[in-house]
Amino acid sequence: MPSRKAVEQARRAQRRRAAGQHRARRIAVLVLASAAVSVTLLLTAFGTGSPSRTPSTAPAPAERLLPTGPPRPQVVALYGSLQLQVPISQTRITAVGYHGVDTGALALEPVGERANKGLFARLVRRLSGGSEAGLAWYRLGGDGPETAVLNVGAAPGTDVYAPVDGVVVGISDYVISGRRLGSRIDVQPASEPSLVVSLTHLHSDPALTVGATVTASTSKIGTVLDFSRVERQALARYTQDAGNHVSLEVHNAATIAVQ
Repeated sequence: MPSRKAVEQARRAQRRRAAGQHRARRIAVLVLASAAVSVTLLLTAFGTGSPSRTPSTAPAPAERLLPTGPPRPQVVALYGSLQLQVPISQTRITAVGYHGVDTGALALEPVGERANKGLFARLVRRLSGGSEAGLAWYRLGGDGPETAVLNVGAAPGTDVYAPVDGVVVGISDYVISGRRLGSRIDVQPASEPSLVVSLTHLHSDPALTVGATVTASTSKIGTVLDFSRVERQALARYTQDAGNHVSLEVHNAATIAVQ
C-alpha cells in the first residue's frame, strides 16, 4: 500500500499535469483568436480580390444626378505614346474596369492599380511600400486582350468628354443583336493619326458633327446611355447601380470602318 507521502506526490503531479493542459488549451485558443483577427484585418485592408464581389444595394449618392462640368485632365490609360484622358468628371465616376474583346481592339495599359487582384499580391505591394498613381480599376474578364475595352462607369445622362485631342471621323449607330442602341463616336487622335479611338454606350451630342475638332477633357461629345435593360453589365459588381458606363476602344485606323 503506497504511503501517504507518495499519494500526496501523485496528486500534486496530477494537478500539475491538469494545469499544464489547461494552459496549453488557453494558449491554443489565444493563437487561433489572434490569427482570426489578423485575417479579418488583412481582408478589411486589402479586400478578398474576388471578381464576384456582391455589390452594395444602396442607392447611388443623389449628387451624381446633378449637372457637372468637365473632368480634370487625368490620364486613365495608354497605348504606346497615346494618352487617353478620363472622359467623365471624376466626381461622377462609379468604377473603372477593363474587359477583353476579340474584335481587333488593341490592348491598353491601365494607369492606376488593379483593385481586384489577389490578396497576397496586394499585401506584398502594400508591405513593400509600392503604390501606383491613377484610378483604381477592375478586371472584368472577356475574350481577347484583357484590357482591350475600357469602361468608365457613371449614371445615365452623365456628360461624356473627348478622351483625346483630335478630329471626329465617324458618328454612327451602335448596334447590338440588330438593335440600334445609341451612338458610336470615332475620334482620330491628333498625336496618333494611324489610330482611332471609339466610344460607345452613349448618346452623341446633337451639336457634334463629323469633321469637328475636339479637345481632351474639354469638348463634350455625348451623355452616358442606360444599358441596364439591354445587357447584364459586368461593372455592376463594383458599383452601387446597374453598372452603366461609357466604353472606349483603340483600333488601328486601317482596320476599322469610319464614317
